[in-house]
Amino acid sequence: MIRPYIPTDKPALIALLKLNIPQYFAETEETDFIEYLDEHLEDYFVMEEAQTIVGAGGINYFCSERLARLSWDIVHPEFQGKGIGTKLTQHRINHIRNNPTIDTVIVRTSQLVYMFYEKQGFALVHTEKDYWAKGFDLYQMRLPLRG
Repeated sequence: MIRPYIPTDKPALIALLKLNIPQYFAETEETDFIEYLDEHLEDYFVMEEAQTIVGAGGINYFCSERLARLSWDIVHPEFQGKGIGTKLTQHRINHIRNNPTIDTVIVRTSQLVYMFYEKQGFALVHTEKDYWAKGFDLYQMRLPLRG
């Protein structure tokens, strides 16, 4: 089940992030994630299986640029490779498609995960070494929705 984030999900989401450190996130990103949940949250969704959060991901909007950005995608390590990330990504892309002011979806990820987004139709547009932290490069990707 995919549902909107509620504030009581925060401890479970922080625990979920920690399960992905250092494999997919740097330790320093925990503080950034907490700040995101507290101050930069727009649309954020969680995926539950048997009443346990197994994945999460957000959307931030830049309407003046006609852009939406997928943000803070996290999947429980035991559920990776089982379609959770794809379902969450497609759910958010479909959610964004309902907003006529958005033409393009972007995602900022790392060299560790960018191939997942390529499979979802995103194209690589920019890279930057050690952007997130040492050993975690920025891979910015783009998916046009219309014209």
